[in-house]
Amino acid sequence: MLSMAPGHTDRIFDISWDLYQPNKLVSCGVKHIKFWSLCGNALTPKRGVFGKTGDLQTILCLACARDELTYSGALNGDIYVWKGINLIRTIQGAHAAGIFSMNACEEGFATGGRDGCIRLWDLTFKPITVIDLRETDQGYKGLSVRSVCWRGDHILVGTQDSEIFEIVVQERNKPFLIMQGHCEGELWALAVHPTKPLAVTGSDDRSVRIWSLVDHALIARCNMEEPIRCAAVNADGIHLALGMKDGSFTVLRVRDMTEVVHIKDRKEAIHELKYSPDGTYLAVGCNDSSVDIYGVAQRYKKVGECLGSLSFITHLDWSSDSRYLQTNDGNGKRLFYRMPGGKEVTSTEEIKGVHWASWTCVSGLEVNGIWPKYSDINDINSVDGNYIGQVLVTADDYGIIKLFRYPCLRKGAKFRKYIGHSAHVTNVRWSHDYQWVISIGGADHSVFQWKFIPERKLKDALHIAPQESLADSHSDESDSDLSDVPELDSEIEQETQLTYRRQVYKEDLPQLKEQCKEKQKSATSKRRERAPGNSIRLHFVHGYRGYDCRSNLFYTQIGEIVYHVAAVGVIYNRQQNTQRFYLGHDDDILCLTIHPLKDYVATGQVGRDPSIHIWDTETIKPLSILKGHHQCGISAVDFSADGKRLASVGIDDSHIVLWDWKKGEKLSIARGSKDKIFVVKMNPYVPDKLITAGIKHMKFWRKAGGGLIGRKGYIGTLGKNDTMMCAVYGWTEEMAFSGTSTGDVCIWRDIFLVKTVKAHDGPVFSMHALEKGFVTGGKDGIVALWDDSFERCLKTYAIKRAALAPGSKGLLLEDNPSIRAISLGHGHILVGTKNGEILEVDKSGPITLLVQGHMEGEVWGLATHPYLPICATVSDDKTLRIWDLSPSHCMLAVRKLKKGGRCCCFSPDGKALAVGLNDGSFLMANADTLEDLVSFHHRKDMISDIRFSPGSGKYLAVASHDSFIDIYNVMSSKRVGICKGATSYITHIDWDIRGKLLQVNTGAKEQLFFEAPRGKKQTIPSVEVEKIAWASWTSVLGLCCEGIWPVIGEVTDVTASCLTSDKMVLATGDDLGFVKLFRYPTKGKFGKFKRYVAHSTHVTNVRWTYDDSMLVTLGGTDMSLMVWTNEMEGYREKRPCDSEESDIDSEEDGGYDSDVTRENEISYTIRALSTNIRPMFGIKPHLQQKEPSTDERPPVSRAPPQPEKLQTNNVGKKKRPIEDLVLELVFGYRGRDCRNNVHYLNDGDDIIYHTASIGILHNVATGSQSFYQEHNDDILCLTVNQHPKFINIVATGQVAAAPSIHIWDAMNKQTLSILRCYHSKGVCSVSFSATGKLLLSVGLDPEHTITIWRWQEGAKIASRAGHNQRIFVAEFRPDSDTQFVSVGVKHVKFWTLAGRALLSKKGLLSTLEDARMQTMLAIAFGANNLTFTGTISGDVCVWKDHILCRIVARAHNGPVFAMYTTLRDGLIVTGGKERPSKEGGAVKLWDQELRRCRAFRLETGQATDCVRSVCRGKGKILVGTRNAEIIEVGEKNAACNILVNGHVDGPIWGLATHPSRDFFLSAAEDGTVRLWDIADKKMLNKVNLGHAARTVCYSPEGDMVAIGMKNGEFIILLVSSLKIWGKKRDRRCAIHDISPDSRYLAVGSSENSVDFYDLTLGPTLNRISYCKDIPSFVIQMDFSADSRYLQVSSGCYKRHVYEVPSGKHLMDHAAIDRITWATWTSILGDEVLGIWSRHAEKADVNCACVSHSGISLVTGDDFGMVKLFDFPCPEKFAKHKRFLGHSPHVTNIRFTSGDRHVVSAGGDDCSLLVWKCVHTPH
Repeated sequence: MLSMAPGHTDRIFDISWDLYQPNKLVSCGVKHIKFWSLCGNALTPKRGVFGKTGDLQTILCLACARDELTYSGALNGDIYVWKGINLIRTIQGAHAAGIFSMNACEEGFATGGRDGCIRLWDLTFKPITVIDLRETDQGYKGLSVRSVCWRGDHILVGTQDSEIFEIVVQERNKPFLIMQGHCEGELWALAVHPTKPLAVTGSDDRSVRIWSLVDHALIARCNMEEPIRCAAVNADGIHLALGMKDGSFTVLRVRDMTEVVHIKDRKEAIHELKYSPDGTYLAVGCNDSSVDIYGVAQRYKKVGECLGSLSFITHLDWSSDSRYLQTNDGNGKRLFYRMPGGKEVTSTEEIKGVHWASWTCVSGLEVNGIWPKYSDINDINSVDGNYIGQVLVTADDYGIIKLFRYPCLRKGAKFRKYIGHSAHVTNVRWSHDYQWVISIGGADHSVFQWKFIPERKLKDALHIAPQESLADSHSDESDSDLSDVPELDSEIEQETQLTYRRQVYKEDLPQLKEQCKEKQKSATSKRRERAPGNSIRLHFVHGYRGYDCRSNLFYTQIGEIVYHVAAVGVIYNRQQNTQRFYLGHDDDILCLTIHPLKDYVATGQVGRDPSIHIWDTETIKPLSILKGHHQCGISAVDFSADGKRLASVGIDDSHIVLWDWKKGEKLSIARGSKDKIFVVKMNPYVPDKLITAGIKHMKFWRKAGGGLIGRKGYIGTLGKNDTMMCAVYGWTEEMAFSGTSTGDVCIWRDIFLVKTVKAHDGPVFSMHALEKGFVTGGKDGIVALWDDSFERCLKTYAIKRAALAPGSKGLLLEDNPSIRAISLGHGHILVGTKNGEILEVDKSGPITLLVQGHMEGEVWGLATHPYLPICATVSDDKTLRIWDLSPSHCMLAVRKLKKGGRCCCFSPDGKALAVGLNDGSFLMANADTLEDLVSFHHRKDMISDIRFSPGSGKYLAVASHDSFIDIYNVMSSKRVGICKGATSYITHIDWDIRGKLLQVNTGAKEQLFFEAPRGKKQTIPSVEVEKIAWASWTSVLGLCCEGIWPVIGEVTDVTASCLTSDKMVLATGDDLGFVKLFRYPTKGKFGKFKRYVAHSTHVTNVRWTYDDSMLVTLGGTDMSLMVWTNEMEGYREKRPCDSEESDIDSEEDGGYDSDVTRENEISYTIRALSTNIRPMFGIKPHLQQKEPSTDERPPVSRAPPQPEKLQTNNVGKKKRPIEDLVLELVFGYRGRDCRNNVHYLNDGDDIIYHTASIGILHNVATGSQSFYQEHNDDILCLTVNQHPKFINIVATGQVAAAPSIHIWDAMNKQTLSILRCYHSKGVCSVSFSATGKLLLSVGLDPEHTITIWRWQEGAKIASRAGHNQRIFVAEFRPDSDTQFVSVGVKHVKFWTLAGRALLSKKGLLSTLEDARMQTMLAIAFGANNLTFTGTISGDVCVWKDHILCRIVARAHNGPVFAMYTTLRDGLIVTGGKERPSKEGGAVKLWDQELRRCRAFRLETGQATDCVRSVCRGKGKILVGTRNAEIIEVGEKNAACNILVNGHVDGPIWGLATHPSRDFFLSAAEDGTVRLWDIADKKMLNKVNLGHAARTVCYSPEGDMVAIGMKNGEFIILLVSSLKIWGKKRDRRCAIHDISPDSRYLAVGSSENSVDFYDLTLGPTLNRISYCKDIPSFVIQMDFSADSRYLQVSSGCYKRHVYEVPSGKHLMDHAAIDRITWATWTSILGDEVLGIWSRHAEKADVNCACVSHSGISLVTGDDFGMVKLFDFPCPEKFAKHKRFLGHSPHVTNIRFTSGDRHVVSAGGDDCSLLVWKCVHTPH
């Protein structure tokens, strides 16, 4: 899916692509038309503007033409013509009523409407001709055209009444009728002629129609008075009876449709009527539950009635002798009546022998099978039996026609089903000769005619393909006749019962951890144990998964063998007897297939959202990971012949998915089958075809767009519907072969079974196609070679011990094991067995055993030998085995046991082996020969642990599940003690070194101690337990190993542990399949660890070998024995380490810096949700009641004219209103919380950066700017595409609830793509890949999602939660499209994109002493996979792959916020937070390895420089700072040139424009007042005040400036010298406005006061008076032109006028109305009521300013909008133009002198925007 958007709030009638403009479309509907553009993945609509040209009305159809013209048809019959989005003209009365259809062709346009006319128009929409269909010979009143198509001189017309006409232009009054059907209203009546191929239908449209079944044409039609509900034709075919909805019925002559009789005896609808077979009676069934009988010969006189029913009559049938009638009613009752009188028959005997003339009833023994077994629904509307063909056809409410055998007596019979009708099929009938079936649809008004193909003819008729979608329902739904299905083979039975469901999947871990966060926090206040220095590496795995998988064993290109076991893909080199492993999966792998080139492998696993990994057998790296469309697990995968596609089948409802695996895209998906599918195979000749095979399932599929259409294999009479275990394609695309569970091979052509061949005794599990022939393997343990048509079996090999070659690695457990996989190559046949063996069969006969493992059943028992590299295992598969752990890696001995076992142990001298069995017995065997020495059976429950005492091995402790431990004396073979007192089963036991004390763990998590040999219970304080020297430690309880229990201990158990002999490292195994290493002792909760994934679920046991060189682990259900090598601390080959570091985030704090904290905690206001910046209260102006004015003036008055509202400064000139504002300059740069957002373009001539919601291109030489203004909220990040193919292409991401990323061309500002994303809140980082085609984005949502896009198409490739804390930056490696790095709060991750999946590795710190995970802020890259990350402490970490290899300490003194990698020479620039000093600098240039650097000082005069962005061009470094400066530093001379200045902190409250020049002043929270020059586009000066400034104002002459501060002080400066002329502080809280006329200075504050100062009295500034009774804080003030009055707006939405200088409140409205004001900046007052918008619930208008000409008004509001109004605007919700650019809150706005510019000041964005005023021309 490319894109999706809500269309409209009401119905949409038509949508059309504009074929003349790319990516444009138009939609129309109820009262709207919208013009859409598709850009990236965003569909953006613009509403059509009806304007004054036409009325807003419903548009029904449209057509697009050249030159942005769109023609549309309206509901009133006009045609509306649009240019762009504007209505430019209407063609009135094109039709007399609504225009339903419009069609464009080469010659012009055709329209059709409700008036029944077709009109043709030329290409400019001038009329050509009109055709009125109502006037033609086929016409009728009320004909309405719904569809029209014009090609050449032919016109196709579709009408509302289901007709299709073709009109040839030359003979326009003779339309040719192609098709017709019934019109509106339901269609219920259907009857067939008894002797001719005719069908009769009648409908609620009141017409009765007779159809010829031979010509497929309507041959007669007659309109009745009433809607028709049923019909019947007499046996002689002369009379036709019609039942009506009003309770009457009419009889017509079929010949000429004349009426014979019309009778109305009932009031409710007649639903069913039938003539008796002898033609004498007519039975009429009514909805009032009665059936009336009429005599035909007596002119339809009523002769009887049947009244037994309690509900409406639904069906009637006569007996053949016309003596009985059976009825069905709405209650599902079936009743019988004697005819003609209508007496009810209750005796079943009487009815038994009756033969029914027809069968249309839905209840009755003969049709029981049409109903499902366990449901009492009533949805079958009609039935008709065909006695001759012994079939029955039914019609139901779901639009399905079904064919059953007749009679079908048992419920839930099998059927075939046919689809075509849309909803209810109301009636169905056989034609008189049973050749056809006629069915009618209630709501679809259609009559279907089906051809019946009897069974004997099916063979010849196979060219009529069965309906594709439901080839034939050998219905999945029905299972009553399962007698013909052979019983399932025991192995298959077992396999179908495996569900692979888990209580907890590994992918649930992050969520579970989140839930346990609190618990973890409380515990981690204590210092946690460090992870151990040792690590382990997987070395060898014994086992192969054969018991429930098939065809999962292959040769690679170079002859290695690839297969899987547990969660490991194994590549086995049989020459060297070594293995390499793919460890990307985290749960059982269930299927494996190899690419046709034999170099890539695809494996599918178990999981909640299971993944398929495609990986390279050489590098063992994942190439692609596919997820998201299966549940539970993947049961089969297959590559296409060209290797580009992959098919997969899931275990859930067996969804089948076809993938383009390299892109990771799903191409098609379909539901497979309810039962398990075992195989999927893609057609080697046609990539769009595939087959699936499974339980009672063989289906042939072909791809159709995003779906797959499946057809069942057609078996015919050849075979039974058998379970298929394997399938392959043969030598042509039509031929397929499958192996069944009964030992046959089925041969298919297309979808038809053509032959079966008996191949094996028992199921055929595996099959492989060769160039000339096939090889098969079965449960009988035989490999058979066949010729290419399965005619002859050429050779068989039996897998037997006798045939084993001497080089075998182990012993064959039994002869003829069941064969599950076969593969050929390199001159051999590779065979995998159910018992977990892999064998290689030489073509000449000898067999070599290569790999083996335990068979099905859990494996728990494990013991390592006291002085040899061997181990013993015992399993539920009833075998005891000895394995060699030295390089020969093979099974040395095996012995079958009478019962399965769960534990074993070598004696200290290594001679004896004790084994505990599941029936409570145990035995001791000779460790070499495995022969019995002695056995005991004292317990009933399974033996869970068994241990020899250390030293001489005198005692043997045997623990059982019935919670006892027996102690035996080995020499005397007697039980000498019993340990009692455990409350639950025993799980682990250990001896102390002296052989005197036992430590015991139980299932109830008790840790107990017993004395040997008697077994007395001891209590030992936990402190002492540590001091005891234990001979072994396998306990999982106690203080020493408290830390091994995970945070989510509730859901998972630690099942096993084992301590190395040097007592340093404890290895554990748990229920989730993790093997972990801890430092011992692990005190304190949640110790740190290294963890390894290879086992799939439970790790049941772990043991170190005698010299700690290897760790052996057992997987319970994955039956695998894994051998790991122990790599000591310090001994680290440079291999990638498989371990993951401890999974809990380090709790050391990541460092502190105020800027970082501020950035991390900032919450970005979404503009649309912004609220008021001032604490206003009261009722908003547009909601206030208007006070009645005292003196309403008479319309004509002799009074002098009203004075001007405003003194105008340019009197004499013609006043020209301002019609538009164009952004010309922006002063500001967002450096305070963004980074890496300043870049060079065009070889350093231009720079690009952003502030507020504007992207700015700034020319370095001239200072001129151009803008990208398509964002609708703040931009947070910006990046430039570095690839030469995408020159000057910029990506920017913004704040929003559903934010978007825009990719645009910096020079012409064209938007190239818009990506709507799911990062709620905003996008905080973007980065292009090396080829420039991919874009990476990071969100501010709680998951901090990382998404990768193919930006040109707008396609999201991959997305994944990034980290639980804030990510600051993520960047692609400059040489890669798949590798990237993300950094953030205490986090650095190294990511790989594989297909559509994102894989991440956390940075590994453990290699460096004392390295701790700090908060990381910036990224740079070096050659050879080096990555540099800048930290909060000023260090730079250097990573090789994902391992920390060194630290550049104190690269800066403060946080390293920015890093930049120069692509051309690899040099790296870093920027940090530093105080300027002699040697240091906030910007440094480093060599490629970050070893040497040169520092640059930024001469900004700040106390600390904080660099947020760096970029390097030719000989220059571009720096963006926290102080909103952008500085260019020369590399040679270190000279600094400040290019851009801005306020550092907002809001910028104060704004004043110079009375005569293009200067303006701004004052802000950052404590500065700055002077800006618009013409020179730069800051001229700034004054640091030391306190936040609130307001600023010029004197009328422009020679003095007054500044008001937040602390209540105000200052007056002389402009010429910037010297202070005077200052004063009379108030304690913020000054809000200052207004001077030449004499008085008015100072308004938030203490609800205005103070007056007389400037003529000199700089002492004594207050002369003040205004009283201001109800709230002051917002704005304006003097009158004569300086006698002051208007004050206050925080309660009230405006007051005071006299100057007395401060008296003026109440007289009339007087106020006559005042002329010097300036108008008030947001309150009747004159500006129109500026308040409807949406201002929480948000306010903050500022306003009337132009010097007095006729325009600009406002700024909390939504960040600048609006332009006419002044005055007293009407509510006045018309205006709006201009976006600011972030939320525009705090102040002013016109410059001469109304040349408007300056607006921002609150959140600390930016000043200068807009050029565009005046209307004279």
